[in-house]
Amino acid sequence: MTLEDMYNARYNFDEDDDDSDWEPSEKQIEVLKWFCVNCTMINVEDVGNCEVCGEHRESGILSHGFFASPYLPLEDVNQDELPVTEDSEDSCKQSSLSSSTAVGFDERMLLHTEVVMKSHPHPERPDRLRTIAASLATAGIFPGKCYPIPAREITREELQMVHSEENIEAVDNTKRMHASYFTPDTYANEHSACAARLAAGLCADLASAIYSGRVKNGFALVRPPGHHAGVKQAMGFCLHNNAAIAASAAQAAGAKKVLIVDWDVHHGNGTQEIFERSKSVLYISLHRHEGGRFYPGTGAADEVGSMGAEGYCVNIPWSRGGVSDNDYIFAFEQVVLPIALDFNPDLTIISAGFDAARGDPLGCCDVTPAGYASMTQMLSALSGGKLLVILEGGYNLRSISSSATAVIKVLLGESPTIDIENTVPSKAGLRSVLDVLKIQMNFWPTLEANFTKLHSEWGPYAFQDTREQSKKRRRTGLPIWWRWGRKRLLYRILSKQLRTKSSCNFSC
Repeated sequence: MTLEDMYNARYNFDEDDDDSDWEPSEKQIEVLKWFCVNCTMINVEDVGNCEVCGEHRESGILSHGFFASPYLPLEDVNQDELPVTEDSEDSCKQSSLSSSTAVGFDERMLLHTEVVMKSHPHPERPDRLRTIAASLATAGIFPGKCYPIPAREITREELQMVHSEENIEAVDNTKRMHASYFTPDTYANEHSACAARLAAGLCADLASAIYSGRVKNGFALVRPPGHHAGVKQAMGFCLHNNAAIAASAAQAAGAKKVLIVDWDVHHGNGTQEIFERSKSVLYISLHRHEGGRFYPGTGAADEVGSMGAEGYCVNIPWSRGGVSDNDYIFAFEQVVLPIALDFNPDLTIISAGFDAARGDPLGCCDVTPAGYASMTQMLSALSGGKLLVILEGGYNLRSISSSATAVIKVLLGESPTIDIENTVPSKAGLRSVLDVLKIQMNFWPTLEANFTKLHSEWGPYAFQDTREQSKKRRRTGLPIWWRWGRKRLLYRILSKQLRTKSSCNFSC
């Protein structure tokens, strides 16, 4: 269901009731409603806090980011809880550019917004960047501790390394339209083409700067997102594929091997399509899949690449929602890091969607900021620390801003607070990891030891209830009248044979 379907099903705004006999009363009752700035959910009662996420309707989240109180209005922000920050100029002078964390951001990307007024705000909205920027500013991180990358629009020639003319022309044509749609959920306005080119340009320049050593690592604070955009099509809120363009730019700068880890809750079908035949770009995605029922329906464990590049596409599909830190960290330890170390990339790119974060209305998972920070730290050990984080999805402002801030703190050298020792996954998460190991160890032999150990220690536990369900299905798979019918038929056949045999004996 789309968000609009969910709203309409809950509140019945689109009911087409027969009102031919309706007569207006002298005093009409007006139903007041407001949309939560944090999660976009609708509230129809005259209440001060969102019924879904608890955010105050006059929250200061757009001004102070996640540091603002979720329960109090803007003027009641507790200044004592805000972090003490260093002077921006002094902190920038303390470190050289080559040891800096770079951030790519341009306010023109905020102009990409849905023009058509619908029954609810679009989840991919400019406030996503505003809140992250406000959180970083309040924390004294950016501007302050990070080096700003100047923005430029990506060139047509650079786009052609990833996208077809069909995609490039389709996005470019939106400059002449007040409002348009690529798919029912993927909008554009007259500023969208510029925003998409700025986002791609920032990602390309960050990748080149990080690989060449001009900066240590970086965070691309960009929108529209990109990982659903394929060779030809724009879809899933995405116009150009920012991560793919960054990988292409790194290769143009001399990188031989690039790793893309995509932890957005949705599978990056566009990135997979672009690199599914490449052995120079390894794509690893962790996402909700649920047998293909979760958007976009791709990303099964047996989608491993093609045309000689089998094994260079690694999908870790979760079978349900609610996946937590333990499941992600367990998958990193057992699958992601062993393959990544074997691949030995020259640059690592994270397609960092934060819609698997706790509280996100689309992802419905349970990853915390500390969980994202831990995954970032694990990946920072690769490629000599050359790591680029690119913003993808994430639609709860408080979740996305706190998670992004935690990730950037790791890029700056802080250690995450979560303890990853002896991580125990959920039963469903363990099954998913075992399924992936069984498939991918055919291409990455280093995984065989992990699969053997996990299967011997956890196998009976992981598949216990599936065996019981299988037995139950075998017992109850046929209706009782059919099973009794088969017995009755057998009885009749045997009885007939016995009667025939007795008759023959008697005659003889």
